[in-house]
Amino acid sequence: MRSHYCGQLNETLVDQTVTVCGWVHRRRDHGGVIFLDMRDRDGIAQFVVDPDTAEAFANADRSRNEYVLRITGSVRLRPEGTQNPDMPTGMIEVLSQEVEILNAAATPPFQLDDHGKVGEEVRLKHRYMDLRRPDMIDRLRLRSRISHSVRAFLEQQGFLDIETPVLTRATPEGARDYLVPSRTHPGEFFALPQSPQLFKQLLMVSGLDRYYQIAKCFRDEDLRADRQPEFTQIDIEASFIEESDIMGITESMIRQLFDEVLNVSLPEFPRMTWHDAMRRFGSDKPDLRIPLELVDVDDLMKDVNFKVFSGPANADDGRVAALKVPGGASLSRKAIDEYTDFVGIYGAKGLAWIKVNERAKGIEGLQSPIVKFMDGIIDDLLDRLDARDGDIIFFGADKAETVNEAIGALRVRLGADLELYNQDWAPLWVVDFPMFETDDKGRLSPLHHPFTAPACTPDEFRHDPANALSRAYDMVLNGTELGGGSIRIHDWQMQSTVLEILGIGEAEAREKFGFLLDALQYGAPPHGGLAFGLDRLVMLMTGANTIREVIAFPKTQSAACLMTDAPGEVTAEQLKDLNIRLRQKAKKAEDSSE
Repeated sequence: MRSHYCGQLNETLVDQTVTVCGWVHRRRDHGGVIFLDMRDRDGIAQFVVDPDTAEAFANADRSRNEYVLRITGSVRLRPEGTQNPDMPTGMIEVLSQEVEILNAAATPPFQLDDHGKVGEEVRLKHRYMDLRRPDMIDRLRLRSRISHSVRAFLEQQGFLDIETPVLTRATPEGARDYLVPSRTHPGEFFALPQSPQLFKQLLMVSGLDRYYQIAKCFRDEDLRADRQPEFTQIDIEASFIEESDIMGITESMIRQLFDEVLNVSLPEFPRMTWHDAMRRFGSDKPDLRIPLELVDVDDLMKDVNFKVFSGPANADDGRVAALKVPGGASLSRKAIDEYTDFVGIYGAKGLAWIKVNERAKGIEGLQSPIVKFMDGIIDDLLDRLDARDGDIIFFGADKAETVNEAIGALRVRLGADLELYNQDWAPLWVVDFPMFETDDKGRLSPLHHPFTAPACTPDEFRHDPANALSRAYDMVLNGTELGGGSIRIHDWQMQSTVLEILGIGEAEAREKFGFLLDALQYGAPPHGGLAFGLDRLVMLMTGANTIREVIAFPKTQSAACLMTDAPGEVTAEQLKDLNIRLRQKAKKAEDSSE
């Protein structure tokens, strides 16, 4: 039906006849001559329709925004003074001989060039319209290029693209499963996979050596800007490797990807232990573009006459940390109050601060409601922070977990608000994660998942599992976790021990993981892998604010699809086939009969 896409038209086609198909982006009537800006997935071009071509002119006159047209005409240079060098097709226009209306269109729910004033709910309700916008098309086009680059790289490295089941059984991987009732096995359920974790390990036991998959995964959890109930991950696993092997392969893949797609050479990937990341930045995914660090001042605060500081400083699980912001003394009290409210979101009970106006004057040169409690330690405090005139110091004092979350988040917020970024891209590897974390009741849970290998001997692990480190590693970029992985447990006895420590008894372990424990007894090789969040990766590379902007048909914050109105009710007959009765509906029926 067409010879060219709109975005392909340029000066090399002058005097040639072309046929394009697309949508009317804008229609303008200038004194009897109609100008149509036509749009398709490759761009926008200008078409001119004169009254001399009666039928074409009549169809152009009838056309409105988003009408679908097929136009044939000859390419010519735009008249001097009307050219648009900022537009790829801005040097030419097409004098149209034929205009065919392929389909009319109702008035659009929003103007495609004015979407910024439209609420996200309206955009998601009419997603097929939203996706016509050039910036959305560009993001999905770049997503396609990313997937292609990843596949090509991994194929060259000897990885095999292997699909794993979507219908499987529920396994504890840190989030709720989406359950699928079985019609043929009444009362039993499949689960949609949170990841292909166990299947890719079984592929290693099978001897396939190197596997990858761009896989759909599902988690029934609360959503954030970088979370969706269904998401896509680049899943990778390999046998006979150490941490350095898989980290080297995937780092090379990301470097090549950024070079090919964005023409960006990523800087060095430093390695940082989990402990150092939490101590210096309050986060296991620190944004290294921001030159601010948390500094421990517990030892200085132990004897101050201020329980807000001395209490956490003397507590085993407490922390007092300071964050110096160079030049931050210019912050207004209103801004400081807003930051106080902000850290409250993360559980902080307040935000103490000191402005350094004139350090040479000692305490008299400081401005703060807490400085009166710092007599005797103020010089040591300012020296440790290398505080200078014009700086502000923020403090966090509470349980270490609360301080890390609150002041770590404040650090990121200040970096954005004050434009403190000192580079465009800051990648790193975070390594040496703890094997477990402890909940409020003292129970252990895996920091990653229960199939991650400990970084110590079996005897050391059994003696002190709570303090064991794991062979896990995360790739972080600009404060976002791109991917995480680990060397896996390949010994069935060690895997059984880990499950036992997590409170999963032998019977439960056999029920949930018997197939894995059996497989590990038949010569499982040492293996490990890593999974990247494709949606997050595309979000970062396109500069989008949320992953909803890089997924064709995303869900809302409440895990609903506004366009299809999913999830939705099903018929009573469908429920009967599945041997399911809805308690909520049954209760409504009882209430109505009373």
